Amino acid sequence: MYTTTVRTEFVAQHYLTVPNPGPEGDPHSHHYRVELCFRGPELNEFDYIVDIDNADTALSSLADRYRDTMLNDLPEFEGYNPSVERFARVIFERVTERITDETVTELSVTIWEDEEAAASYNAAV
Repeated sequence: MYTTTVRTEFVAQHYLTVPNPGPEGDPHSHHYRVELCFRGPELNEFDYIVDIDNADTALSSLADRYRDTMLNDLPEFEGYNPSVERFARVIFERVTERITDETVTELSVTIWEDEEAAASYNAAV
């Protein structure tokens, strides 16, 4: 299985909407680090699993969308608690809309919200 990974960083804000969220229920910022791992058993005619430039462009566009925003105010989080787990799923869905290389069979999205805590969403594409 081949794997190609790209990542970026940005700051965004959110607050948790669960019962008794403690201090996480107040608006606060995280310095998010987002990592995309594209996987597949075959390479394309150029010996890529995914074109890194295309993956970087998709990731940069997503970073621009979320940078310095309040996640709770965005339509993709409407009705959801904007946890780091939910955020990983949202990024997965948006990346798979943009990256359609037939050689990519799986995508893993990992989002670090600080140096100690991260969540991932992994699925076939």
